[in-house]
Amino acid sequence: MSTTETHHALWLAYGSGGAVAGTIRKSEEGYTVTMAGADASTGTYPTMEVAKSALHAHMPPGSDWPRFQEH
Repeated sequence: MSTTETHHALWLAYGSGGAVAGTIRKSEEGYTVTMAGADASTGTYPTMEVAKSALHAHMPPGSDWPRFQEH
C-alpha cells in the first residue's frame, strides 16, 4: 500500500502599504489567485510566475510589484 502526500502551500501578496493584496494557493490543479476581499478566485495558473503576474495585473493601476511571503 502506498500513500500520497499532497502539498498545499499558501503565499500572501503584500502591497506597498503593507496590506495583503491577495493570495496564491498551490494545489494539484495549479496556482490559484484570490484578491483580498474577493468572493471568488481570479483563476488558476500553471506556474507560480504566471500566478504572480496575474495577481499583480489585478491590483490597482500603477501598483508596485507586491512582496510574496509563504505561509
